[in-house]
Amino acid sequence: MTDSLTTMTGSDPQFDVNTELAARRTGMAFQRTRLAEDRTLMAVIRTALSLIGFGFTIFQFFQTLRERDVISTAAAPRHFGIALVGVGVLMLILGILYHVRFMLGLRRLRQSMSKDGLIHGETGFPVSLTLITAVLLLTIGLTAILSMEFNIGPFG
Repeated sequence: MTDSLTTMTGSDPQFDVNTELAARRTGMAFQRTRLAEDRTLMAVIRTALSLIGFGFTIFQFFQTLRERDVISTAAAPRHFGIALVGVGVLMLILGILYHVRFMLGLRRLRQSMSKDGLIHGETGFPVSLTLITAVLLLTIGLTAILSMEFNIGPFG
């Protein structure tokens, strides 16, 4: 038992190679996890965009029918359209909050492991382009809700 422990020290070149390879694999696993979380946020963006788009389309369709006196009131479809946009915006807010929380935790874990020498911390961990896109879409969604509710702005 003592012989096997002494071979696992830093004096064994095979141990050093294995340790280096393990550290690199773990570092790449962090990158894969980061990219997987970006894909999760992209799925949230697609779903939220669909809800916002459908809600806005329903709202505009019935608004046009009411303006042309085809129907007298379109309150229920109008509220349904606003509700769909609201659900899309809420889903996007929750997705962004989850993404930011997850990524901050992942960065803390990576920094801790790097500080302990378990992985190399040389590769960058940039801000997610997907997150920037989600924030821009959130701004558009909020603008659409305000426009639909108060008949102001570009969507009113």
